[in-house]
Amino acid sequence: MAYEISLITSMAISVLFALSLNLITGFCGQISLGHSAFLGIGAYTSVMLLNAGVPFLITLPIAMLLAGIIGLIVGLASLRVRHDFLAITTMGVVFLFVGLVRKQDWLGGEMGLSGFPTSGMSKPQFMLFAVFLAALVAVFCIYIKRSWMGRVFNGIAEDEDTMRVLSIDVPRYKLVAFAMGTGLAGLAGCLYAQHFNYIGPDSFGFIESITVLSMVVFGGIGSVPGVIFGAAVLSALPAWFQIIGDYKLLVYGGLLFLMMRFSPNGVAGMVTAAKARWRRPAQGGAS
Repeated sequence: MAYEISLITSMAISVLFALSLNLITGFCGQISLGHSAFLGIGAYTSVMLLNAGVPFLITLPIAMLLAGIIGLIVGLASLRVRHDFLAITTMGVVFLFVGLVRKQDWLGGEMGLSGFPTSGMSKPQFMLFAVFLAALVAVFCIYIKRSWMGRVFNGIAEDEDTMRVLSIDVPRYKLVAFAMGTGLAGLAGCLYAQHFNYIGPDSFGFIESITVLSMVVFGGIGSVPGVIFGAAVLSALPAWFQIIGDYKLLVYGGLLFLMMRFSPNGVAGMVTAAKARWRRPAQGGAS
């Protein structure tokens, strides 16, 4: 039972983390390859506060706020670049974060941090808490997607120049997406630190950014149900098939290539296409 509880908790954290990237990349069309840095910012902020005697639940909004503010700063620095150049810029963020952590002894340096205070919850309670937060974030993302803001995000992703012609403040909405996505990544980082009871620079490197991007692409960029499915399945795969753990980057990189080549809209796109094919013969028969 302990194994299943740990697996479900990991899946819930991965879902939350993937949904946070989907806000930036899926909703607003901004490619980010440094999202794991904000996961790390949330994790380290939470641990530092816990070590200072701050209760776990209080560390959550503080870590979210700090990650969101830093995300806002990164977004400001990235406003003048698009597409490939934006990807390269965000990739630099994760290398900068890992490099800084490695050199700071008060952050644990190369060895990382462990043995910090816990949330006070039992493992089943923490699992339910993580699932609850992931579900809450999923509902929030669905609300945003269906709102006027979601339509603006979608317009920016489809054709940024047209949105400018329509007098939409594109930089403003890009920054909003970055702040929300990175803030939620910080929340996932708090849960990550508690779940594993260890954080280190290698926990938030470039591989983690590729992993979460694979989850979003596999599930379906922009689709909330698709991203939930992609994150849940890909986070569980290494546990179900031990060999994948040794070749994680290769497997996820291969999935990225295959999905972008053969199904850019991911599993959600394949489901939508299958539904359309199913309805076509039925409509033809009815006529």
